[in-house]
Amino acid sequence: MNVRDRVFWAGNEIIAEAAVRAGCNFYAGYPITPSSEIAALLSLRLPQLGGVFLQMEDEIAAMGAVVGGSLGGSKAMTATSGPGFSLKQENLGYAIMTETPCVVVDVQRGGPSTGTPTAPAQGDIMQARWGTHGDHTIIALTPGYPVEVYRETVRAFHLSEVYRTPVILLIDEVIAHTTESFEIPTDSELDPVQPRNWYQEKYAENSFRPFFDFYQGKHIHVTGLTHNKAGFATTVPEIVQESIEHLVNKILLKQKDIERNESYMLDDAEIAIITFGSPGRASKVAVDEARKEGIKVGLMRIITFWPFPKDTIRALVDNVKAVIVPEMNMGMLRMEVERAAMRRDVSLHGVNRVGGVPIEPKDVLEKIREVHRGL
Repeated sequence: MNVRDRVFWAGNEIIAEAAVRAGCNFYAGYPITPSSEIAALLSLRLPQLGGVFLQMEDEIAAMGAVVGGSLGGSKAMTATSGPGFSLKQENLGYAIMTETPCVVVDVQRGGPSTGTPTAPAQGDIMQARWGTHGDHTIIALTPGYPVEVYRETVRAFHLSEVYRTPVILLIDEVIAHTTESFEIPTDSELDPVQPRNWYQEKYAENSFRPFFDFYQGKHIHVTGLTHNKAGFATTVPEIVQESIEHLVNKILLKQKDIERNESYMLDDAEIAIITFGSPGRASKVAVDEARKEGIKVGLMRIITFWPFPKDTIRALVDNVKAVIVPEMNMGMLRMEVERAAMRRDVSLHGVNRVGGVPIEPKDVLEKIREVHRGL
């Protein structure tokens, strides 16, 4: 696609259409608000294009089907919300261990348990990182604007194939259900959209086991147990050490290639706002308003949440007097910012909303004024 088309889509609709653009041809899921529109759209789109859509009996089975679809050679995806994401964790861990590329969309809502099914929240960012047991790392993307949701959905498929790993796309209900006009990116503006075989040949070094799908005429063995380079289970300590280090380092050592953030008015900032998702949009408006009042404040909006941009944040915090972290949870991002900063003298403040309503610009602006008065 080299001609720009302007569309008027909601966030969930953007994800479904971008997934098709990325080559997704297999979807398995189970309906759950506020992500159900993704499944509804793909139930129409994929059969039209010769793909497969499956509604499974629950989220556990859906994640298992996605792993199987990917091992069979499909670009596979599922979408869910917090409770369903919890159920997917065991099979998500299996996909990490077996180095099976796939995309998991989590449209976050309030929790724990069934929480507030149709209300926004951002309480799953730690679940995305640590939800499955064992030593591993993960890639999780947190886009905030329509064209960015489109690009990051396509990039999620690209990264999953490059690094042979599940990639999590984390948005919140506000983004999922906000309908906006935007121009669809051209091919040159997106990460490469290539057939599975292209990735297999070019990025084979990112797989510990043989880098082939089923039905290619190759002898492969897949197991969720720690395994040797032939794919067979092993408990030999040296091989186990090597295999787990591989799972972690193939992502962490390429963090600079994976990381994306937005920086806004940070050059002379005395106060930095660090946030992600829909609070990032509200924060940008608040920055503009605060600048009109002469307050030197800037914004860092995280787009690649995991692996966490600790070096970028550490460098930012070293150059400001205070940090504000707006988020729709009780401080999950703030805790990571504090760990990354490694400074006890920096003033760190949260704007936390968990009542099922979005963070608004006035909420952030009020905190900016409060912090500014204390400097």
